Amino acid sequence: MSEMINIALPKGRLGERVYAIFEAAGRGCRSVTEDSRKLFFEDETARVRYFLVKPSDTHIYVERGAADIGVVGKDILLEYSPDVYELMDLGVGACRMVVAAKKNFEDETGGALRVATKFANIARGYYDGRGREIDIIRLGGSIELAPLTGLSDVIVDIMETGRTLLDNGMEPMQTITDISARLIANKVSYRFKHAEITSLCDAIRRSIGK
Repeated sequence: MSEMINIALPKGRLGERVYAIFEAAGRGCRSVTEDSRKLFFEDETARVRYFLVKPSDTHIYVERGAADIGVVGKDILLEYSPDVYELMDLGVGACRMVVAAKKNFEDETGGALRVATKFANIARGYYDGRGREIDIIRLGGSIELAPLTGLSDVIVDIMETGRTLLDNGMEPMQTITDISARLIANKVSYRFKHAEITSLCDAIRRSIGK
């Protein structure tokens, strides 16, 4: 009998879309979709255990071996550089990491550019590559408010539709990178459960047409 695969599944809308992919690949667990407060689910037939976790915590569960595999946004991988294997792009949760500012903003190069963001490492890497001095302002939410109040010159943040920027008189200036959901694996698990994980990846590729 194959070994159980422990899967860290992000909570919320992304998790629902990702679970549908796993289910189509033959790794469903009926209790995951039940309306309850449970966070841990197991299906002996499908040989899977699911843990519902905060999306920004998924890579921690995988990196430390509590989960064999998990699903995270590419933004998390770029920001935190966890010691995991990135197995595949699941093609869901598509968005962009952008630099945005108030309309008609022009970058005056005389001093450090003030950048408000939750993604300090991504922002720093982007501007380092352009030789631009910046002042990182770390914020946890409502990043769009920073330029409107004069706290920052620009923001670096995820943009899905751009509606929030537009509604607040802002616009994207540059795209740093495209973002989507990625399947990741713990390095030890990938070695010792290689057959099970590879079989799952193959089933997912067939189900999403990759």
